[in-house]
Amino acid sequence: RRYWATVPARLRLLRAAALLLAAAVAGLLLVAGLALNGTWDRVSGRDAPRTTSAADLDLALNDMDAQAANILLSNGDAGNGRLQTPYTKAVGFYGDARRAIGHDLRTLAVAAQGSPADEKTVESLTDGFAEYQELIGRALENDGHHGGKPAALADYRRATDLLRTQLLPAANTLVSSNDKAFEAEYTSTHSTLSTQLTALLALGAMLLAVLGVLQWYLFRRFHRILNPGVLAATLSTLLAVILGTQLLSASATHLRVARHDAFDSVVALSRARAIAYDANADESRYLLDLERSSQYEETFLAKSQQLYGLKGATLSTYDAQLATTWQVYQADHHDLRFTGEFRRELDNITFSGERDAAEKTVESYAVYQRDDRKIRALFASGKEREAVEFCMGWEPGTSNVHFGAWMSALDQVTDINRAHFTSSVQDGRSAVSDLLPWAGGLVGAAALLTLLGLRPRLAEFG
Repeated sequence: RRYWATVPARLRLLRAAALLLAAAVAGLLLVAGLALNGTWDRVSGRDAPRTTSAADLDLALNDMDAQAANILLSNGDAGNGRLQTPYTKAVGFYGDARRAIGHDLRTLAVAAQGSPADEKTVESLTDGFAEYQELIGRALENDGHHGGKPAALADYRRATDLLRTQLLPAANTLVSSNDKAFEAEYTSTHSTLSTQLTALLALGAMLLAVLGVLQWYLFRRFHRILNPGVLAATLSTLLAVILGTQLLSASATHLRVARHDAFDSVVALSRARAIAYDANADESRYLLDLERSSQYEETFLAKSQQLYGLKGATLSTYDAQLATTWQVYQADHHDLRFTGEFRRELDNITFSGERDAAEKTVESYAVYQRDDRKIRALFASGKEREAVEFCMGWEPGTSNVHFGAWMSALDQVTDINRAHFTSSVQDGRSAVSDLLPWAGGLVGAAALLTLLGLRPRLAEFG
């Protein structure tokens, strides 16, 4: 008889097939687990931080320019007629923003390594920011001299023009670039997980089939109903495939929640915050620079449209249209008749408490918008100092206080999404550390049990 026609040869062949398939399943799980650990490291340690750093830079640039305008607006004539509280606060916020920009530029310089385009953008930002600081420093110095306001205003114009034409576009480019890199990481990993899941199910089914054939052959040749070792190996394999499937599918879910459910909102809300600071600065610029007041009025409206877009709205009609569309939304959350960053957030409501916080943000925004109309009405009626005091004051009911309430509401929504991003990353790591050892151990047990189950039968043949 030919060797492969003998019983021991067939048993050894089935044993070899089972061991090879078990090794393939174990190898697949090991590769998947290591890759997932790497993915979570990159997501939490690189992709998300560099995107948020770019968004923070955008915000800090807007804030610094806004505070520079506030310093000039509140300082009076070299301190004569100064609004002391607004001036003191503006000086403090200005310093905070400048330090934040320095930190963000250093972080982004490290993150840009390996990407020539991003390296060039960060280098351009660093050089541009140095020039911007020089112009602002000169403006503040000129403003410290009696009659120096015109010269200070000229330097400030050059600085804010530099900010608008070079620094902010570059910062926005970095936000988009880093966010796209994160999306590419997500897409690639999600595709890989789908492929690995398919491969695991196929290999697991083949291994179960081989063990089933082996059990059947043992019954046929040795007239024993079940081989305990092979049966235990079959159960171990089944459990390993179930746990491996759970590992891969749970990881895909955690990754989706982290990237799209949570981080998409973080990016939208970070952009909204930067736009809000820039719009708030436009109010100060409007009061500070009379020659450009109409320009800053237009840019304020344009930024309002970026936040809560209303087709055909002007500053005189914006509040009424906002109120109308918001009432429609409150009656039916699926009927959103506006665009912008707030629409992006409301389209991506996922977590408990997120909708209430997002709605509170829009309602706080509506209050701030009404304050803007009051500022412009006071200014148009010749009450310039009253307009400045209402714009920059910190007493209850003033525009700055309402702006702060709006930012606090915005932060609350952002914090909800940041918390869920962090928890999704932690859950993803836990899925690997909790499930992978069990799945791998069960595959190893299946291989060992197969060997032990066949050993007595093979021993009968010497």
